[in-house]
Amino acid sequence: MPPVVSVPRHPDYIRPVVVETAPLALRTGVDRGWQFLQGGDLRNAEREFAAALKAVPGSASAEAALGYVELARGEPAAAEEWFTRALGRDGQLVSALVGRGYALVDLKREGDAVSSFEAALKVDPSLTDLQARVDVLRFRATQDLLTRATSAAEAGRLDQARAAYEQAIAASPDSAFLYRDLAAVERKAGDTAAARTHLERAVELDSGDARAVFALAEMTDEAGDVPGALRLYEQAQRLDPSIVPAATLARLRDRAATLKLPAPYQEIPTKPQVSRADVAALVANRLESLVARAAPRQVVITDIRGHWAQPWITAVVRASVMDTLPNYQFEPATLVRRGELARTVQRVLTLIAAVKPNAPRPWMNARVTVADVAPSHLSYPAVSAAVASGVMPLENGRFRLLDPVSGAEALAVLGRLEALAR
Repeated sequence: MPPVVSVPRHPDYIRPVVVETAPLALRTGVDRGWQFLQGGDLRNAEREFAAALKAVPGSASAEAALGYVELARGEPAAAEEWFTRALGRDGQLVSALVGRGYALVDLKREGDAVSSFEAALKVDPSLTDLQARVDVLRFRATQDLLTRATSAAEAGRLDQARAAYEQAIAASPDSAFLYRDLAAVERKAGDTAAARTHLERAVELDSGDARAVFALAEMTDEAGDVPGALRLYEQAQRLDPSIVPAATLARLRDRAATLKLPAPYQEIPTKPQVSRADVAALVANRLESLVARAAPRQVVITDIRGHWAQPWITAVVRASVMDTLPNYQFEPATLVRRGELARTVQRVLTLIAAVKPNAPRPWMNARVTVADVAPSHLSYPAVSAAVASGVMPLENGRFRLLDPVSGAEALAVLGRLEALAR
């Protein structure tokens, strides 16, 4: 006779359910075997469960019961086979799902164990003790996999790192930082599509993760989406003011502002030669506040009506930064040479000196030695000021008055003027 068990040997084991309509031999065998099992008599427990399975071949309950016998014996591999066989017949048998989870824990397969336990909880949410075990297992599995993933990534074993992160995510699918770190590995591996998908998931799970938002901003920036990248950079900065370099924000904001400007303006940086209209637009746009503070003069310009740069040309002429010809024409399409740009720079420097009277002015009364521009030359004062201020440096001692100005050079000159004007 089976023992009367007052204190079960294995209280965490889940007794396999046998429906009342099942054959008597199956019900009796599982009942008697479970009493032997909980009393510690594994030999008789196995005999009863085996007899039940012989009476009803293919019984998932009897197979799960035999799995618990192997589990109690300390044979997790054999136990896992019985539980897997039972689940092949009844995928929602809670006792087999839980037992398989126990076996997998003993086999050091915590991630798979969590999946088995969670499947059991889905069928029977009342197993609250099991939920606590799942939480502990998930944490342990995640920490172990995270250590492995980090080590593999640092060693350059990107495939191994990716696999470890994917297993960690399977164990803890709501941990945003795992998706963020996996994305970093994928970016190193050149899989930008997967990296972006995982970064978006990280931000979806935790919108306060500044590192994930910043990484997503970088990818958006690399893809050429200026408005989208700026929005994400600003979001990351709100979350962590130190995470976004000031130069990055300035570049994106400048680029975003440029995108709103006319197409000819946007083309200036790539032009091999800039025109007078281009220079006027750059000065008026990049030094807007400085130009606006200049004392205005009355002007008449007869050849810029309808021109894309008309408002900017008007502004720089009124501010005396550039001039019209004696016939009141500006000739916006005329290409600019370095000598003319130097005169424009000299006038901007004069405006800077007026609004910043206490700032250093190394260009004032400078007498720079220029190999190809004599002090008697009409352009010498402008060249000397442009060189002394550092806005237009010499090349091998020469200024090259008649050389054309490229868009890149014009932007560099305006950048240096902006720095002086700050």
